[in-house]
Amino acid sequence: MSEPSRRPRKPAKPYRRPQKDPVRFLAFEALRAVDERDAYANLVLPPLLRKAREKGDFDARDAALATELVYGTLRRQGTYDAVIAACVDRPLREVDPPVLDVLSLGAHQLLGTRIPTHAAVSASVELARVVLGDGRAKFVNAVLRKIAQDDLAGWIEKVAPPYDEDPEDNLAVVHSHPRWVVSALWDSLGGGRAGIEELLAADNERPEVTLVARPGRSTAEELLREESAVPGRWSPYAVRLAEGGEPGAVEAVREGRAGVQDEGSQLVALALANAPLDGPDEKWLDGCAGPGGKAALLAALAAERGAVLLASEKQPHRAGLVARALRGNPGPYQVIAADGTRPPWRPGSFDRVLVDVPCTGLGALRRRPEARWRRRPEDLEDFAPLQRGLLRTALDSVRVGGVVGYATCSPHLAETRAVVADVLKERPETELVDARPLLPGLPALGEGPDVQLWPHLHGTDAMYLALIRRTA
Repeated sequence: MSEPSRRPRKPAKPYRRPQKDPVRFLAFEALRAVDERDAYANLVLPPLLRKAREKGDFDARDAALATELVYGTLRRQGTYDAVIAACVDRPLREVDPPVLDVLSLGAHQLLGTRIPTHAAVSASVELARVVLGDGRAKFVNAVLRKIAQDDLAGWIEKVAPPYDEDPEDNLAVVHSHPRWVVSALWDSLGGGRAGIEELLAADNERPEVTLVARPGRSTAEELLREESAVPGRWSPYAVRLAEGGEPGAVEAVREGRAGVQDEGSQLVALALANAPLDGPDEKWLDGCAGPGGKAALLAALAAERGAVLLASEKQPHRAGLVARALRGNPGPYQVIAADGTRPPWRPGSFDRVLVDVPCTGLGALRRRPEARWRRRPEDLEDFAPLQRGLLRTALDSVRVGGVVGYATCSPHLAETRAVVADVLKERPETELVDARPLLPGLPALGEGPDVQLWPHLHGTDAMYLALIRRTA
């Protein structure tokens, strides 16, 4: 018998080593730092981009894409988690965090950018091969191919509960905020569905870079000569880089004559500086001065009037940042490291006092999108004693006839009106000052006398300000 014929085997394909994509690898590095070290993207990303540029790996378009991948993924993380959960056969908590980061980056490219589907999937799988290995890259490929079968609107319709059945859960998935944050923001904002949807949507928009011209050292007119610069909306010292320019390229910023500062923060400082006083106007205090943005503006405004600012910050390294921000101020000032609840100065020493207290930061979710996933409701309980203690000390520190500004970068009622109401109950010798006339031109400032700013109404962070005069 003759031997049966054998088909010739196809030669095996040679193994192709994964190719490292510098842009997506950098974005993955940034997300891992945020996840592993509780770092903030706005602190992690700039040095990574600078290093990549120095190595020659990046041009401006690469940097823009990497930035969009990082911030876009973080902003929509809650929505993407719901989509990914619908495409895997296990709870998300059982998916390794690095794998989930690659999947989230891929989901953002598929659902949140104009990158073609095949490019988004192939680039994400190649990233997975580089950082996870070939085995897990196959899992990434399978999940992303499922995600690619629909667009963002289609997926939201599948994974978000109906609004009529659970409004807060619906908004949490649609707008990528934790449910408790949706609830807190809605309580603070009041009103119906349209307002809260506009606010949550504004939280997911990329904020413009806003500069502040420090009085006596630079002017808005000087900053407006920069490419893509346009005037601020409300502050006379504000200039916006409408196309997301690089602040470090601005000469006045490099020299410390100008800084990067949201208009909401500028308005808080200006309102305190312009509040009417009874008596002299010579000594000002910033009781929670780090990292120094408001202190630098206050010091410059004080110098124009012949007043002196004392900038106090508890953490020595943050006090160093304040000193750097104030360096070159045209008038006298002092920076100290001190606990604002146990101050070294005498009671009644100051004419104006600002306390921008530590808080949850829910008013700056545009700039720090990862904070929404990091914060928990119980954080409010941790901040509450400190916030009340700092306000009490501020009221002790101001003289009779002087004014205290209590500010937070959070609109949460437990950090704003509740704190002010609790402390003022103990202090019959105080009265609230109407802050609204001190923010001229701003719409929708409410019934007063305190002021709450909003991203969707004012284009600022959600800063809160209450002005309090000591009357006896």
